[in-house]
Amino acid sequence: MLNHLIKQHSKLIFPQLIKPLNPTHFPLISAAVVPLLSLSPPSLRRIMSTSAADSAAESVGKLSMDDTNLPEGETQLSKNALKKMAKNKQKEEERRKKEEEKAAKQAAMWSTQGQKAQAADDEDMDPTQYFENRVKSLAALKEVGINPYPHKFFETMSIPEYIQKYGGLENGVHLENEQVSLVGRIMSKRSSSSKLFFYDLHWSGVKVQVMADARTSELDEAEFSKFHAGVKRGDIVGLTGFPGKSKKGELSIFPKSAVVLSHCLHMMPRQKKAGSAADNEKKGEVWIPGKTRNPEMYVLKDQETRYRQRYLDLMVNGEVREIFKTRSKVISYIRRFLDNMDFIEVETPMMNMIPGGAAARPFVTYHNDLNMKLYMRIAPELYLKELVVGGLGRVYEIGKQFRNESIDLTHNPEFTTCEFYMAFADYNDLMELTEQMLSGMVKELTGGYTVKYHANGLDKDPITIDFTPPFRRIDMIEELEKMANLNIPKDLASEETNKYLIDACVKYDVKCPPPQTTTRLLDKLVGHFLEETCVNPSFIINHPEIMSPLAKWHRSKPGLTERFELFVNKHEVCNAYTELNDPVVQRQRFADQLKDRQSGDDEAMALDETFCTALEYGLPPTGGWGIGIDRLTMLLTDSQNIKEVLLFPAMKPQDEPPTKGTVSAAVEEH
Repeated sequence: MLNHLIKQHSKLIFPQLIKPLNPTHFPLISAAVVPLLSLSPPSLRRIMSTSAADSAAESVGKLSMDDTNLPEGETQLSKNALKKMAKNKQKEEERRKKEEEKAAKQAAMWSTQGQKAQAADDEDMDPTQYFENRVKSLAALKEVGINPYPHKFFETMSIPEYIQKYGGLENGVHLENEQVSLVGRIMSKRSSSSKLFFYDLHWSGVKVQVMADARTSELDEAEFSKFHAGVKRGDIVGLTGFPGKSKKGELSIFPKSAVVLSHCLHMMPRQKKAGSAADNEKKGEVWIPGKTRNPEMYVLKDQETRYRQRYLDLMVNGEVREIFKTRSKVISYIRRFLDNMDFIEVETPMMNMIPGGAAARPFVTYHNDLNMKLYMRIAPELYLKELVVGGLGRVYEIGKQFRNESIDLTHNPEFTTCEFYMAFADYNDLMELTEQMLSGMVKELTGGYTVKYHANGLDKDPITIDFTPPFRRIDMIEELEKMANLNIPKDLASEETNKYLIDACVKYDVKCPPPQTTTRLLDKLVGHFLEETCVNPSFIINHPEIMSPLAKWHRSKPGLTERFELFVNKHEVCNAYTELNDPVVQRQRFADQLKDRQSGDDEAMALDETFCTALEYGLPPTGGWGIGIDRLTMLLTDSQNIKEVLLFPAMKPQDEPPTKGTVSAAVEEH
């Protein structure tokens, strides 16, 4: 039986043998064949090891013609047979190597697919389950005495500094003798194998690649795989390693050690595949002020989620961070501009006994200790003018104002303004100053005088707004009469004028809900006919006295004041005038406003006797000016909704508090 098996397997293993084997050959090959008898012929061919093949070949080699151990009279192998045997052996070896390489590649592919599948399982998991799994993993760390939230990590440089210092490295260069420590948030994770992980580390609006290789890590392979399996998108990490560039030119850090500093327990919105910052700059994809943008292309699109969870919006939508950097630059520019003109910045109360300084409905609060009602300020104007009376000739304040009015695309109940007051200046001086400030600001932030803006929606082409000085000037009453073919009575405070304006509104289908005071009627008509023409920066000047209770009467046009409003893209941005400094006239203006309040206009200005008393001490000829920071930022950032430029805009309360993991349901994934 053994001899039969040896014969069968000899034909399989040694097909190169031309002649049948003599039984006397069996001892020579049995050592090679017997261990393989338990295997089927197909399996034998596939998995025959190198050592087995070599051993078998060695045994066959003993059957050569020169073998002195062959019994006398036996036929020996020919030289051609031996050559054929050697050739077949070489082919078999090449085939075996190819199969081994194929198997190795397949194993690597299975490993990578397994890891990708595991990552995909994480991403496709129910958000609530994902949250619970993360909480459990942190609890497990705490149970073994590991603090999952370290108190401190010492970074040697920021990511922007890292990019600046090492961005010029040649492709493929690694500075293994240098050590740096970086911190940032993991926004992308991918693996090549269990021994090689790639991350995108973000902070300060820039990113750097992390190439975590088990060969350069201080951890052993098991610890390395375990640690990186636990790192998730959104985690904040600290890394210590050496700088270098990949062969493709991607600036990277090669960490020797890493620690998770803070864990993101919620599933992050899925990131788009992003190139490096350098690639984006080359393509012109980095957004700058004055350029258009499209929130529909954001990773996180849902407005409700973006505004309620601004931290998440800032985390995943890079342009949003740039919007608020632009807002900060706008404020910094205004502050620097005024400081250079010897203005001083001051702070005035936000809770007032009288809601003065503007015509608006106030928020009401109550002071328990003083047992009195107070109003959140609607403007700082009266306090600032009192400071000018006191001798502070150039003052300004940047701060919040509060108006209890409707919320729409350009109005928020809490908003930011800058107001300044300049002794011995009039509204003509302030128009020139406004042109200098705004044109200079646009030039500094955008590099030119024009900005692109989607005035008619994202689905329409953007318009171009030109801030090149000088700005257009429109005389309010003259231009209104011309455009609407009106002849408004000169006495604007008369009943005749009020009736005339009501008829004009009816004629042109201009809506003016009650109370239909002359002030409100004029405002609606101006909005319909004049403001609609103000796309590029335009001054509407010389408002009627009844519309401007704090402005000084016009020096040559009775019934009008030296006031201007700057409109851009049909919306008011600035308001300024030569200040009224006659206390007698000021009291009369307040009295006229009181009549409007009694008619039901709760936005009419209230009498402030304290301010009138201050005027009695002497307010020098003064120009006063105010600008809305929010609307100006909207123009420079192509924002159609004021909520886009407010970090935490006013929102209606949610019907129910968000549950764990609901963020992912509100995001558009890519």
